Amino acid sequence: MKSNNYKIGIDLGGTKIEIILIDIIGREVYRKRIKTPSNYELTVKSITNLVLQAEESINDKASIGIGIPGKLSSKTNFIEYSNSTYLINKPLIYDLEKSLIRKIKVQNDANCFALSEFKDGAGKDTKSLFAVILGSGVGGGIIVNGELHEGSNSNAGEWGHNRLPWSNDNEINSRICYCGKKGCIETFLSGKGLRDSFYELTQKAFSSEQIVDLSFKQDPEAISILELYEERLAKSLSLIINTLDPEMIVIGGGMSNIDRIYQNVPNLIGKYVLSDSINTKIVKAFHGDSSGVRGAAWL
Repeated sequence: MKSNNYKIGIDLGGTKIEIILIDIIGREVYRKRIKTPSNYELTVKSITNLVLQAEESINDKASIGIGIPGKLSSKTNFIEYSNSTYLINKPLIYDLEKSLIRKIKVQNDANCFALSEFKDGAGKDTKSLFAVILGSGVGGGIIVNGELHEGSNSNAGEWGHNRLPWSNDNEINSRICYCGKKGCIETFLSGKGLRDSFYELTQKAFSSEQIVDLSFKQDPEAISILELYEERLAKSLSLIINTLDPEMIVIGGGMSNIDRIYQNVPNLIGKYVLSDSINTKIVKAFHGDSSGVRGAAWL
């Protein structure tokens, strides 16, 4: 029987799986992060083992929430449209519930991130926010009037699968997204998107971290690609302000650690927003790139 005193959150990402155990007032009791396995069966086994290890630390059972990259199909309850493509059409929640012998609450990872930052993070004093994940994929979660907005198709916030706005012909046709369409925002603003842009310019395969490090050393090619990334981010976020007009945009995921975007993107976005003044704040996640795992625990 699970305890009401503890909550477990799991963030299933493209490169890492993170687990957190918190008490009823949100204090962290246990945390662990591992590399995401490369296949479905190992992923189920790894998550199961992480839960058992966390509960061993308190000698008790806890409620479980999990943030997934994608969403559950309303028809099959299987995962669909995930950038971790090995999860697509798999009964992940069924298999985890069977393995752990209890019910599990599940939500899109970006929605978990939005809940976390709204509850006790950067957006705790707002009524509306758009939470952006820039990582292995690109997603978003929406809070309106203090409530998570999922939409009638559970598609709210999926801005990463719209075409990059104000894109040129080369951008439209150059990149094919895992969803099957060309020119999706995700193919430019994810970690892979930044790496691809740098490779297209230099024919050099560098990681996102290496590209940022090169910019600190005043490498002109790295600086050029980061400026292009910021311009594309400004264009893409302008869609959010022009449609949702939230009080705040909170950015998380691995790419949120590029600190220069918080200075440069607000100065660029005015060219694309239909207003002579912009009050929406663009800020870094308070809980960093681990914010989503806290939101999963609060489900």
